[in-house]
Amino acid sequence: MTDAEYTPEQAAADGVYVAHPLTRAQAITHGLFVEVPRTLSHEAGFRVPVALTKAAWEDCVAWTDTDDHKQNTVQDETGRLWDVLIMSRLAIARAKGIQAHVTLHRIKRDGRSRIPQLARLVVEIGPGDQREPVITIMLPEEG
Repeated sequence: MTDAEYTPEQAAADGVYVAHPLTRAQAITHGLFVEVPRTLSHEAGFRVPVALTKAAWEDCVAWTDTDDHKQNTVQDETGRLWDVLIMSRLAIARAKGIQAHVTLHRIKRDGRSRIPQLARLVVEIGPGDQREPVITIMLPEEG
């Protein structure tokens, strides 16, 4: 049997686990990363593609009308994303390397919070699928 015929299911049955890293495009397609619209990232001062991990998006950006009603506070997903982008841009300006630490306040999306709480993110500048510069914003434990 050739490697091409050796399926992930067969590998798992044999107790062999082979990691196949996803490309950035695949991570976006599979919903592991959320790509920031280029118009918004450009307006915030970014000249390269920006994406957030799904966990960072859920913690600091995601918000629906249902959240407004459950938490009795009005938020806007675009506004929350804007806050993340601006604070990330400021953190990058202060950073000396390819990684920056971001601190911002956001209302937790937990069904009851109304007061902004501290959130920490990490911004990394790294190579994209074609070795082009890209930015990824993530939770500290994902870095």
